[in-house]
Amino acid sequence: MPRRDLIIAIDGPAGAGKTTAARGLAARLGYFYLDTGATFRAVALKALRSGVDLEEPAALHALAVQSDIRFGGDQNERIFLDGEDVSEAIRTAEVTAAASRIAVYPEVRQPLMDLWRRLGKDGGVVLEGRDIGTVVFPDAELKIFLVAEPSVRAERRYREQAGLPGVTPEEVGEQLRKRDAIDRARQHAPLARAPDAIEVDTSRLGEEETLERLERKARERISERARSGLDAPRKIE
Repeated sequence: MPRRDLIIAIDGPAGAGKTTAARGLAARLGYFYLDTGATFRAVALKALRSGVDLEEPAALHALAVQSDIRFGGDQNERIFLDGEDVSEAIRTAEVTAAASRIAVYPEVRQPLMDLWRRLGKDGGVVLEGRDIGTVVFPDAELKIFLVAEPSVRAERRYREQAGLPGVTPEEVGEQLRKRDAIDRARQHAPLARAPDAIEVDTSRLGEEETLERLERKARERISERARSGLDAPRKIE
């Protein structure tokens, strides 16, 4: 049986505007929003707190399996780890670096990918990440690949982290360069654009303009499904 609602995959490198775009698009469509990167951050946070070696895939796998990771809020914008709201705690530079390191391990990715698929399989969801359209949901009805110039991405990420101790524009730029290299070179589920994904360069687009473009594409797909005889998407209250 076909899904009633779309699965929308938004992929791209850090700083390309995925989070803002995915969250805003989900709000406009009445869909749920799922930040897959936040689950890696949650496991990384738990590893740092518990002293688990970030170079031990087996131990990290056990940690991921044992972790109770849930989403909450009006649109799943909050993330809970073992009952604790860690939405802010997972955004530190230390957790960001740790999440990037553990994300390369298939042993960590598999249990988290199982979680994403369970949450998104019925549609009515906008997922953001780096391999949603290529690995997690290759059958997603709409795939978007957001890109932006490296300098623009570094500036955006620096503004997000402004005020944190020891954070400089140069340091943020170097972190992004390292993360890009890791994400594109990893053997398991590397960052890549799906062949049928629509690429959108956000370098010179404001948040509202980016969102309008994505919403237009999404509603075109919704209309196509309606014309093909499938049920129109339902709005999630």
